[in-house]
Amino acid sequence: MMINCTCIVQADQISAETQAALRSSLDDFTTRNFDAPATINWVEIHKGSGFTATKPSTSSIVSVAGPSSLEQSARVSLLDELCGLWSRETGCTLNEIVGVVNDPA
Repeated sequence: MMINCTCIVQADQISAETQAALRSSLDDFTTRNFDAPATINWVEIHKGSGFTATKPSTSSIVSVAGPSSLEQSARVSLLDELCGLWSRETGCTLNEIVGVVNDPA
């Protein structure tokens, strides 16, 4: 089993080195929390295509598909950890991160 992670970022927002660190951190996150490695779908929005309040967006979306339904308290804890690791690696503020931990379809 693999845990699907989707990361949506603006083009040129995250360096190759930071992307590699994020991939490693996300794999550690899923292995520690779900006992399964991450498979990461990295999506870059073309430069000039993402805006927030008429300015180029600095936001990122990181979505993790959990293997089972989660209690709300567990989801809150996972989201805190997920957004914290993204913030540490990228320097983004929590206002620039949309974190998601989905229940399975």
